[in-house]
Amino acid sequence: MSRQQRQALDELLRHGPLDLGGDVAEARAVFHGMMTSIPLPPDVSTKEGELGGVPVVTVATPDNDPATVVLYLHGGAYAIGSAADAAGLAGDVARRTASRAVCVDYRLAPEHPFPAAVDDALDAYRALLDDGIPSSTIAFVGESAGGGLAVATLLAAKDAGLPQPSSAAVFSPWADLSVSGDSAVGKAAVDPALTPEGLRTRARDYLRDTDPTAPRASPVFADLTGLAPLLIQVGSHEILLDDAVRLTARAAEHDVHVELQVWPQVPHVFQAFAPMLDEADAALDAAAAFTRAHWSTGATTDTSGEALRAGARS
Repeated sequence: MSRQQRQALDELLRHGPLDLGGDVAEARAVFHGMMTSIPLPPDVSTKEGELGGVPVVTVATPDNDPATVVLYLHGGAYAIGSAADAAGLAGDVARRTASRAVCVDYRLAPEHPFPAAVDDALDAYRALLDDGIPSSTIAFVGESAGGGLAVATLLAAKDAGLPQPSSAAVFSPWADLSVSGDSAVGKAAVDPALTPEGLRTRARDYLRDTDPTAPRASPVFADLTGLAPLLIQVGSHEILLDDAVRLTARAAEHDVHVELQVWPQVPHVFQAFAPMLDEADAALDAAAAFTRAHWSTGATTDTSGEALRAGARS
């Protein structure tokens, strides 16, 4: 892995125009410009639609298997970003998993505070199930706030009596909206993208009067018993390092199959930079392998999941 690649990415992010904790409208416009400045690869197609009344963007590549679905949840601290903005990384995931990725355009804060994002993600997942797609061929993938949201949606699905998807892979998950991890301070100097102050501003927008330790807001404080297998990837140069480590420990405490991969000296959601960073390419390959492995093993257990879903709807 190249030290020069990591240094170049660090410089790029440190001098980027995005102020995560700044004016929401301006941050959304800047983020959109950043995410769409590089055209999608020619083999990636997108199609707008809806699932369960929630807008989605389906991202596909020519070799995708229509029987397998990645439910993709974008980042942006619950206040910026969109399904369309996430199409590049979602397309990379779709290509490597040979699936179609359905990016959920969940409602954003401050206009739509907690639990709007969780409700939208759960409605989209429920709609996939209602369309006859077995839970064993659905995987969740999320980055940053979308990573925390993926785990929150697993919790919501459990509470609703729905079957768990086959697995969930989360990249640099924001899983503690109280921003209380030691790395929020200890890694601040080496994180080129995020600041604790910016995260706290966006957390206030999303939570309003909700306790930041509420389980579906901050899954590091939740009872994770019964959740789908988890893969958690994080860089060592980010203030959310402790979110990933504590989420892993919490899952292990509650007997969840969990794998943690800490990639040295890389920043927040480094997977988005696969064209310029070897670690990102390797991490995406690892996430795809994890996802595909749980599709193949989960397919034999879907009968019970369907029975759970039928019971929940009766």
